[in-house]
Amino acid sequence: MTLEKEKIDRSAWLILGTLSCLGLIAMYAETMVLPAIPAFIRDFGMPYNTSSWILSSYMIAGAVATPIAGKLSDVYGRKKILLIVMSIYSIGILAGGFANSLPFMLAARAAQGVGISMFPIAFGIIREVLPEKKLAVGQSVFSATFPAGGTLGLLVGAGIIRNYGWHATFFTVFPVAVILGLFILKFIHIGSLPHTPENKTSIDIKGSVALAITIISFLGGISYLENNTGQGFESIIFFAVTIVSLTVFIAIEKRTSFPLIDLKLLTNKMLLFGILILLIVGLCTFMVYQTIPIMIQSPQPLGFGGTELTTAAIQLPFMIIFLIGSITSGFALNKIGNKRLTVIGTIVSTIGFFSLLLFHSSDYMVTITLAIIAAGLSFAFIGGFNIVLLSTPIQFAGIALGMTLLLNLIGQSIGPSIAGMFEQMHRSTIQGVSGSFPTPEAYNLIFLTAAAISLTSVVFALSLNRKVVA
Repeated sequence: MTLEKEKIDRSAWLILGTLSCLGLIAMYAETMVLPAIPAFIRDFGMPYNTSSWILSSYMIAGAVATPIAGKLSDVYGRKKILLIVMSIYSIGILAGGFANSLPFMLAARAAQGVGISMFPIAFGIIREVLPEKKLAVGQSVFSATFPAGGTLGLLVGAGIIRNYGWHATFFTVFPVAVILGLFILKFIHIGSLPHTPENKTSIDIKGSVALAITIISFLGGISYLENNTGQGFESIIFFAVTIVSLTVFIAIEKRTSFPLIDLKLLTNKMLLFGILILLIVGLCTFMVYQTIPIMIQSPQPLGFGGTELTTAAIQLPFMIIFLIGSITSGFALNKIGNKRLTVIGTIVSTIGFFSLLLFHSSDYMVTITLAIIAAGLSFAFIGGFNIVLLSTPIQFAGIALGMTLLLNLIGQSIGPSIAGMFEQMHRSTIQGVSGSFPTPEAYNLIFLTAAAISLTSVVFALSLNRKVVA
């Protein structure tokens, strides 16, 4: 019995290590995109509010694909769906390297976004193969690969962009993604669910379409919210479509037997509060993600006048602190509990956002405030996801995690759009430099909005800690 238990443990840790590489390579690829945002704006000749779609298209595709993939993984087997998703992601990465226009790039980014649905599948596998006592450690190991990949992406990606251009960043990721997929196919063995009437399901196509229309129209409305009064009518139309499509989506989800968002699961207060906290944290984080590279690389006096390497140097401590925090928070879960950890994380990250609002006039100040934000985010993410994991029956793990990541991705897609809106609304020119650039007022509004929204995550965390029985 001891030998059998030892074999199970070794297999579980092998699976954990392999799945952790998914987070490593995905964040490596995504972080390399961040320093290139100003280059995308320049090369594709797009305004700042449109530049947000470089990140948002990735998030929207992930938001739509994630619950579908999570549900399919519960039915047809997690390994099979995982490999299909990885194949789509690899195609998107390769296409990104050949992108020569904005529509081409957005299509490639959408294919890459489908790859986000790998993560709830991976979380479900980790919960399946690890005992509950080791789940916190396994979760922290897997989560730590995200900031680790981000750190690697900043270190390597900025140099690649500087010396070889942003196309080369995608070409460095593609072979690694293919090799990782082949390794999972050959060496990772995960039990699949039997095809019984109880677990067979259908894809909620109508709900998926309604959800996609809702997100895209909402972000489109935000994109048109600028000081050009001639575009006010377009913004109203987009928001009207959002309201209609959201109403239709809710009606569909109430009627269908297999909804993308199971409203019945959201009656669980722990699950609902955990999801809302992760949504808010994701929104605020990506609002800042969109802003920092543009602020650093804009010419003085409107920006710092830095390069891609400057951007990487300023953002690197954020990733390092996030990495350390993700690792240590796994051990803190067992000592102080997921609800207290989430409260601490949301408070610290909110303090960081307010600090960024007050102190962002130099490289050093931005670096320090980003580090504070990272410390809080690492605790909030680990605590929030652990709340979701442990408050959901294991048979609904794929659905709940897919739904959680969906709403988190919606928040992450909204963040860059808000940032792009303020950057487009408040621009100025510099004598002798072509083009216009965001003004300090734009950055103040972005950081103020992020701080104010982050405060609501503290409210939810405190409510969860006070009202929900531990």
